Amino acid sequence: MTGLSDRELERYMRHILLREVGGTGQRRLKEAHVVVVGAGGLGVPVLMYLAAAGVGRITVIDDDLVSRSNLQRQVIYTEADIGQPKVGVAARWLAAQNPDVEILPVEARLTPDMATDMFGTCQLVVDGCDNFPTRYMVNQACVTARVPLLSGAITQWEGQLSLYDPARDAPCFACIFPEAPAEGLAPTCAEAGVIGALPGVVGAQMAAEAIKEITGAGQSLRGRLQLIDMLWGENRRISLARRADCAVCGGNHPPV
Repeated sequence: MTGLSDRELERYMRHILLREVGGTGQRRLKEAHVVVVGAGGLGVPVLMYLAAAGVGRITVIDDDLVSRSNLQRQVIYTEADIGQPKVGVAARWLAAQNPDVEILPVEARLTPDMATDMFGTCQLVVDGCDNFPTRYMVNQACVTARVPLLSGAITQWEGQLSLYDPARDAPCFACIFPEAPAEGLAPTCAEAGVIGALPGVVGAQMAAEAIKEITGAGQSLRGRLQLIDMLWGENRRISLARRADCAVCGGNHPPV
């Protein structure tokens, strides 16, 4: 099969057997470049499954160091990694899992200029950060670059994810969340706690949505918000629409 070595054919055979993926989809994964913002609770499972799936080039950006409190849910890190940069540890783990994937670790706090440069060369941005200023920055850069944004969030027992893409007439993040919640209304995991398995569930679903977006399989979460409640075992989807008065993507205009 052109574009895949014998080793890759063996590694990805369970993907290739899926009619929605096949050899064509697996080659698309190999040729793709995905930027992952954050190597924490959501970023870890996203990185694990995208690398295992054969996404050819993965850029991961994070400026955080591994702490003991991460180990309850960020399962690629160990006690021996405490104090080390997350992106460095993650890059080594991913390279060992799949040496055919190029991992580009960026140990830095994302800035608007960096986001503009990075997002202009990728097919998809996956945002697993834990604060609204970064989410808004990532959304703005994705709108400008016309790149789909797969964004997720978690707290306590609940998570959510959606694919924001005004270039294809879906809302952007700011259409749905035009302003950050008032202080205390959306506490971080460090403030409110989080069940350890939740980021694995939400992050794995984000990885599946990324694979679907790259391969064209199934129906994406473009224009739909997936809500996950692990405490009560419930899942809901909400349809989303662009806002005519959105300050970022201008929903009353044709797709950008």
